[in-house]
Amino acid sequence: MNTRPCEQCGEQLRARHAPNARFCSTRCRVAAHRAAKRLALPAELTDKARWVRSSASKVPFTAEGSSVGVGLGFVLSDEDDIVCVDLDYALDAGGQPLPWAADVLRSLPETYIEVSRSGRGLHVFGFADVRQGRRIRRAGGEAIEVYGQQRFIAVTGQRFKGSPVTLADINAAVRDLTA
Repeated sequence: MNTRPCEQCGEQLRARHAPNARFCSTRCRVAAHRAAKRLALPAELTDKARWVRSSASKVPFTAEGSSVGVGLGFVLSDEDDIVCVDLDYALDAGGQPLPWAADVLRSLPETYIEVSRSGRGLHVFGFADVRQGRRIRRAGGEAIEVYGQQRFIAVTGQRFKGSPVTLADINAAVRDLTA
């Protein structure tokens, strides 16, 4: 008698099943197949031969070369305490910080800051304990957003005025901004 369990639902296979049967019914076989397809990684990630093309026409990927989405980015997660302070419309036409943005930047320790995709905003990255994102409207209409999780931030890699490539603890500055 066949005493093996079905690989999908765990029920015991009956005597009528072939000795090499893995599933108790067509429903279980189809469900297992669909589950395996959902969990399968694309060939680009699993087939080493597809990781690097060996052709002379290979060029590095750039965000501008993408026809889909907004390019490269970073997803904020609550597991690493990396946060982004997004200063919208913080730069003038010459790339200099507006007075309100300069005040915010002075309150921050030396940390990685980059110009946003629009060319008019700044993204300040650092370590802080931010569980809930906040959008802060200042009296002059300026917008500051603080995010710590569940947010995709498009990155440019365009450092602002030689900011360091390291992240600092910006907890105190974030507390002051959100108070």
